[in-house]
Amino acid sequence: MLHMIAIGRMKDRVEKDLFNRYADRLSPRLKLTELPEGRGAAGEAKRREGQALLAALPPRAQVVAMDEGGRTYDSLSFARALERWMGLSRPICFLIGGAEGLDGCVIERADETLSLGQMTWPHMLVRGLLAEQLYRARAIATGHPYHRAGRPG
Repeated sequence: MLHMIAIGRMKDRVEKDLFNRYADRLSPRLKLTELPEGRGAAGEAKRREGQALLAALPPRAQVVAMDEGGRTYDSLSFARALERWMGLSRPICFLIGGAEGLDGCVIERADETLSLGQMTWPHMLVRGLLAEQLYRARAIATGHPYHRAGRPG
């Protein structure tokens, strides 16, 4: 099972459409759980969001935390990593924090940390970007022609 657990609710139609374009085509299916944003000062909100993310995890989850300090992959390497995680026969849960990022307790619990690069992305947009990369990784693993390796010459 692929599961994305994220802080905040997508309200913008463009963000929802981007996410759904890839999530709806993914196999195994990508489940999305959206949790409320934390209230209070930034540090307190981040702490509450972290607790909510951890509470939403299924038992035995393989946790991949989306973090700017996480590991970066090219698409082929990410496809291999995803296949390795799927081979563990555990639910794979991608955690996306709110505007303040992830609390330290989430990073500590994570089995892996993943970054989409050194640029800062809006946390609502990360859902669509990650869904696309998951779709691409599965396409690579199954030999589907969606991914075109190499650069035009």
